[in-house]
Amino acid sequence: MSSTPTPGTDGPTGTDGPTGTDATTATDALAAVASDAPRLDRSLAARDLGAVTAAVAALDTAALVDALERLAPRRRAVAFRTLPKGRALEVFERLDASLQGELVRALRDDEVAGAFAALDPEDRVSLLDELPATVATRLLDGLPDADRDLTSAVLGYPAGAVGRSMSPGYVTTHPHLTVAETLDRVRDRVADAETVYTLPVVDDERRLVGVVSLRDLIAAGPGALVEGLRVEARPARASEDAEVVARRCADLRLLALPVVDDEDRLVGILTVDDALALLEEAESEDQARSGGAEPLRRPYLSTPVRSLVRSRVVWLLVLAVGATLTVQVLDVFQATLEQMVVLSLFVPLLIGTGGNTGNQAATTVTRALALGDVRPRDVVAVVAREARVGAGLGLLLGLLGFVVASVVYGPDVGLVIGLTLLGVCSVAATVGGAMPLVGKAVGVDPAVFSNPFISTFVDATGLVVYFLVAKAVLGI
Repeated sequence: MSSTPTPGTDGPTGTDGPTGTDATTATDALAAVASDAPRLDRSLAARDLGAVTAAVAALDTAALVDALERLAPRRRAVAFRTLPKGRALEVFERLDASLQGELVRALRDDEVAGAFAALDPEDRVSLLDELPATVATRLLDGLPDADRDLTSAVLGYPAGAVGRSMSPGYVTTHPHLTVAETLDRVRDRVADAETVYTLPVVDDERRLVGVVSLRDLIAAGPGALVEGLRVEARPARASEDAEVVARRCADLRLLALPVVDDEDRLVGILTVDDALALLEEAESEDQARSGGAEPLRRPYLSTPVRSLVRSRVVWLLVLAVGATLTVQVLDVFQATLEQMVVLSLFVPLLIGTGGNTGNQAATTVTRALALGDVRPRDVVAVVAREARVGAGLGLLLGLLGFVVASVVYGPDVGLVIGLTLLGVCSVAATVGGAMPLVGKAVGVDPAVFSNPFISTFVDATGLVVYFLVAKAVLGI
């Protein structure tokens, strides 16, 4: 991806909100999609290529990408073929890698070669991951030698490592060069570089010794040496986890983070837009898994129904199997339920409250893990804190449950409900807070590990607590 920071700044800038012009543009784009996308689909269905070309021409690039994402693969390929070459390359670059892969399989080799060559190396790698090995090899072989070397360098790192997401297109400078010489290097490479706003400074052996910003270069005199302008670099190892490095880049508010090998030699840069894209993907993945589904990794409307089913069914099966433990608990305490049937009325309330409390704690701690606020070694502190939070929640909900149940079913039942809510909330919050840390410690995605475990454990444990309290209070 190409980084496009605002010229004259050394870091990403924010705004308080969209300006009137921006808001109008966004509204117009949405209106264009709403009106022209159905027209495009109808024209494709009628096989009216003239109308397809007119409908495509009426959409700006952002609206066209949105419209193409909503089309079936075959119709998407037909619409794409009507684009002029320059616009086709621009649209292709903006599509998700999965949709790019479908287009590659549907287009002619000559159409694909130009679009593939126009991508940045790290984007080529994302596309290659979506393609069969034979197609990927053919595309790589068709690249110029220089582009093939850059792409192969990124492709050589394992999936999930930041080396797989870095850009090998950058401009370097040396401590002994002057500002004028460095700016000449920038002018020579500006068309090919991912970004020129942050320049890595390397020694004669390409070891990273610092970075210098374009602002500082422009502000300094032409004869000033880079040695006096460079500042300490905060590089990432190419083998580090991409999400961790992306979080670091965002936290440090850096336009670009140098990436080095194990010998501190510069091998690439991670730009802020690539870092934010990685974080967005990780956030989408965590949200999907917290909700009991696998991430789609492509726009919803272009995802086949079978893929939607596959993304959800595994979780449902896991939770269904886990629910059998709840059934076993009910079976054990069947005699207790028979002696006082009114207790069965509160089972859904208690199970739901425990599950919600545990998931709240797990979501909070998972988010804190992602931000680096807590680490697995903080498990004792987190458990102690969540136990207090759970007790506080349980006390409030328990008092409310005691009052309501006492009015309707008598004080004995009210006391059972109140004490159970106190115990269930305390246990659920404690377990929910600990599970993401345990998952992280054993190398499992916290979002994957926490949700099914909490649902199963808290449901069963909550029922055990409920019936034990009932037996003790009611003497049954």
